[in-house]
Amino acid sequence: MKRALLLLLALVFLAVVGSAGASSSQPRVLAITFGPDLEINPVTQGFLTNELSHAADAHYNAAVILLDTPGGLSTSMKTIYEAELNARLPVIVYVSPEGARAASAGVWVSQAADVLAMSPDSNIGSSTPIDSSGSNLGSDLRRKVINDAVASLTALAQSHHRNTKWPEKAVRVASNLTAQQALKMNVVDLIAPSLPALLNRLQGYHTKDAQRPFTLNLAGAHIDYVKPGFVTRFLNTIIDPNLISLLFLLGLIGIGFEIFHPGVVLPGVVGAVSMIVALYGFSVLTPSWGGIVLILLGIALFIVDLHAMTHGVLTIAGVISLGFGLALLFQNEPAGYHVNTWLIVGIGSSIGLLWAFALSKGIAARRLPVRTGIQGMIGKKAEVRGPELVFVDGALWKAHTADDSTLVAGDEVEVAAVNGLVLTVRPRPQGA
Repeated sequence: MKRALLLLLALVFLAVVGSAGASSSQPRVLAITFGPDLEINPVTQGFLTNELSHAADAHYNAAVILLDTPGGLSTSMKTIYEAELNARLPVIVYVSPEGARAASAGVWVSQAADVLAMSPDSNIGSSTPIDSSGSNLGSDLRRKVINDAVASLTALAQSHHRNTKWPEKAVRVASNLTAQQALKMNVVDLIAPSLPALLNRLQGYHTKDAQRPFTLNLAGAHIDYVKPGFVTRFLNTIIDPNLISLLFLLGLIGIGFEIFHPGVVLPGVVGAVSMIVALYGFSVLTPSWGGIVLILLGIALFIVDLHAMTHGVLTIAGVISLGFGLALLFQNEPAGYHVNTWLIVGIGSSIGLLWAFALSKGIAARRLPVRTGIQGMIGKKAEVRGPELVFVDGALWKAHTADDSTLVAGDEVEVAAVNGLVLTVRPRPQGA
């Protein structure tokens, strides 16, 4: 029995060791989901580069970027493809799932990969730079930007032994290819229906970048999937320059209202939260100080016009200042991250109309006759209750006439003047 027990323990030990050895020999791949239709910007750039660093630190055998993007900022794009070129492990870009695209800036991210693969029904291309409104750039600027884009994309393709003619077409004429066309033209390395199938096909594959040669051993790899979490998606939403501008204005209005009307609480809380979120946006998309100053000046002019009789002149100046401030707010950012012109027109028009309405009501109120206080008593009807006593607005007042004539009880008179607590009255006109 002892021998049998020892033999059983030995078999169990060998099984465990064998299983551990098999597990340790199984390749591991980190699949980074970048989509669907996720834009390339500072937030998503941080997510992707952090995951590439994590894959290297955790000793994965390769990192796969599951790419589906319409493009984005050239600055963030450059940071991403530089991270790919300097990664300590092989980087594979797989344009997937079915129907995915690697458009605009996504083409650079794709071409920087050690292996570029596509799902059968995906597409790649359309990399012509445009301005923030979606229009073509001016002739001189366009020439500089286009030539730079062609050179950088061609260099990436050349270092990975891919087609060096097509990148120029993708940039200059927005050429776009299906997966089959891209494979036939050597724009991509292969087509695969799924990620496991792609990894199996890459068994023994030698990457072509002479500076970073790898031999891939990924067949049957264990795949860990990661994707942008709630925080990344939330931050990706709020860095929209239009939303940041609205939050900044809402923050100024809410905090200002709380300062002038302390104790209301809700406007102050909403304003504070909006301002904090806007300031985070400013930390990602660097604002222009000139734009911020012009916006603050516009708000100040609105407030002053509510307390000064300028007949709306300061309101007009405030609208102009606010409009220029919003237009210049993100002038230092690249195309695609400026405040929309129609939003500027809408905000300016709305605030202008609101302030014009408030000013018109204020002016109308100032022109109304006095209805309260001592001066409001002038001209009011009074009933004589005695030789020197009249009844006005529910109260008895001492009174006399200007010519010191006798007041007869029951007569109706009207107030002509107020001298302290004594009224001067006069006969009420006939038919009044």
